Amino acid sequence: MLCRREGARVTGLEPVPDLAARAARVLDEVHAVDPLGSEAEAILGDRRFELVLIPELLERTPDPDALIRRYAQYVAPEGRLIVASKNKHGWPVRLGLANSRIGYATVDGSAPRLHSRDEVARLLESAGLEVLSSDFDPMLLKALRGALSEDTYLSARAGEDAVSGFRDWSPYQAYLDYVRPLEVALTRPAGELLAFTSVLVARKKPKAGPLSLTVGMLTMDEEPSCARMIEAIQKYAPDAKILCVDSSLRDRTPFIAAELGARVVRQLPPRGHGPAMELLMREAAAESDALIYLDCDFTYPPELIPRLRAILEDGVDVVNAARTRTRPNAMPLANYAANKTFVYLARLLNGMPVADLHSGMRGYRSSTMRAFAFDGEGDALPIDTLLWPARSGYHVVEIPIDYQERVGQSKLRKVAGTVWTFIRLAKTLQVGERRGDTYDAWPSAESPPR
Repeated sequence: MLCRREGARVTGLEPVPDLAARAARVLDEVHAVDPLGSEAEAILGDRRFELVLIPELLERTPDPDALIRRYAQYVAPEGRLIVASKNKHGWPVRLGLANSRIGYATVDGSAPRLHSRDEVARLLESAGLEVLSSDFDPMLLKALRGALSEDTYLSARAGEDAVSGFRDWSPYQAYLDYVRPLEVALTRPAGELLAFTSVLVARKKPKAGPLSLTVGMLTMDEEPSCARMIEAIQKYAPDAKILCVDSSLRDRTPFIAAELGARVVRQLPPRGHGPAMELLMREAAAESDALIYLDCDFTYPPELIPRLRAILEDGVDVVNAARTRTRPNAMPLANYAANKTFVYLARLLNGMPVADLHSGMRGYRSSTMRAFAFDGEGDALPIDTLLWPARSGYHVVEIPIDYQERVGQSKLRKVAGTVWTFIRLAKTLQVGERRGDTYDAWPSAESPPR
């Protein structure tokens, strides 16, 4: 359901007829077949999916390696496969308390074949997939699930259209909003012991090769620089599509951009940088293999567009063009000091050598942008779009750039940006894992990929 809300078309395989009928009410396509059987292969044929979910099937099959390999073939290039598997090292198993009342049984009532997180990771890697990240589903309050059965739940909601089980029940939503974050935080330090399931995200690793490109800009009353910027982009990336998300109210910026061949998407009334960037990434991911965006004021060098593109085409997922490894002459001292404060806090929290959290020039593979549901509401979205991929196992590279004097007026909201920076840095702790090996800080823009 969450995937559908994000605009995806979802296909389901469900062997239980009643559950298949329920699923058909919320998914685009449902087949009443056992995902462990050969009928699934006949139905799926040569189709490819950007995301394949295997929810707690490993414990039902005598050959988990064959199961992973079977469904890995349906993952599109750079697509992802997510596996959830009951954790054999969880405390109920170790204490001999695992039973069907708290979920330790298969659909036919038999005892499940349990796996550790490392065992599932090896299965994914043997199928030719790259493991990006792993997480745990807590086994704290879940141990009490037997006290509230599905029948109890349906009685409490008699007469309501409860298609999605517990997920659309207000008490369960309250649990997700207020209790589960604490549960997850308590589970992380001892995930193998306190988890009910291990959840691993893997993908088909990007291959080096040419990428179709969109160069994007967020524009708002940029008439003094718009035409020159588009001409520079056309000079350095003549085959690229140019996309402007425009919120201009006082000048001809959108008309100039359109006249010069850019595609213009209007954001009116203006909603701010975050929603505009969210829109830019969504539109670019739908039309090209990669996005390079930069500000429309010449503070960032358009001549580096080919270099960022080359890095992405080497197989890198995100390129961050960092202004602030040293203080640029064009940046006021107060801005530089604030930026470095945020950077040191981000390094402390995330263990990565990031040098510029708020850069206005970056490159993204479209598969990476589609992997996250970024929330653009509020300022400082560049923090999420940089740190979330790095924490989730994607390969992020940072190169130094020269930062130039601005053409036109700044639209920076300093107070709001500062507040939202702290909010977003705190929320990054809920995403992925603290991993330093996914973030490469290159000494120069010409450094080779690792």
